[in-house]
Amino acid sequence: MLTGTLVNALGILGGSAVGLLLGKLIPARLADAVTKGVALCVFYIGVSGMLASEDTLVLIVSMVLGTVAGELLKLDDRLTALGDGVEKRFAAHGVRGRVSEGFVTASLLFCVGAMAIVGSLESGLSGDHATLYAKSVLDTVSAAVYASTMGFGVALSAIPVLLYQGAITLGSSLLAPVLTDAVIAEMKAAGSLLILALSLNMLGLTKIKVMNAVPAVFLPMLLCRFL
Repeated sequence: MLTGTLVNALGILGGSAVGLLLGKLIPARLADAVTKGVALCVFYIGVSGMLASEDTLVLIVSMVLGTVAGELLKLDDRLTALGDGVEKRFAAHGVRGRVSEGFVTASLLFCVGAMAIVGSLESGLSGDHATLYAKSVLDTVSAAVYASTMGFGVALSAIPVLLYQGAITLGSSLLAPVLTDAVIAEMKAAGSLLILALSLNMLGLTKIKVMNAVPAVFLPMLLCRFL
């Protein structure tokens, strides 16, 4: 059942390994240009995915309530603190670089998108891993690019991906009764909106605490019943 998620996590590790090797060969100016190019692709993915929404009211309420919940739980601060803790541990062993930034950015990029949600649900409900296989290819390439500039922290994002997608896959049978086409569409739209916000952060245009809005992805399962 977790085949797709395992392949995805291994792809991130493999891509990161390639990126770490290439990072020593790519000039800083070229690496920065490539990073911004990938950020623009992430922007496109976010825009195209959020158009899946069929009920703007559900999306708006999900984002508002989800962000409030995330702020109260301080999800972004907790993820950043986790990344900083990991960075200190590796620094103690001589590993330098932007470990925390790479871990946080890659974890959000690989977890909050529509493909992560829909692919995990498909894996759990029907045993169809095609979406996660396609996501694995994209994540492998992205991991290689980001690891070349942000370092080892990108590889560590394979752990949140394994836990996050694995939990959705294993819990999909319990969620099946509420996962109508409308609910899935709004979940995809909310996840894609977060991807869009992440791309703006990656381009240096904003400093949105994307992790605090992650609960919004799951609220359509409740709101679509009432709105």
